[in-house]
Amino acid sequence: MIKVKARGNESVDQMLRRFKKMCEKEGLTKDIKRNAYYEKPSERKRRRARKSVKRVGFDR
Repeated sequence: MIKVKARGNESVDQMLRRFKKMCEKEGLTKDIKRNAYYEKPSERKRRRARKSVKRVGFDR
């Protein structure tokens, strides 16, 4: 669980910005976007294969 405590004269906007950065670091935003809609197993497999190809650096 991510917690953000106020620092001195910090505004709510600054605290919210820090919270969003922490969420991004933890991968929460990516996880939420991924779970926002159903992805068929075949589409998931295809996406992971494309990601691994990018990582290795080979093109088809």
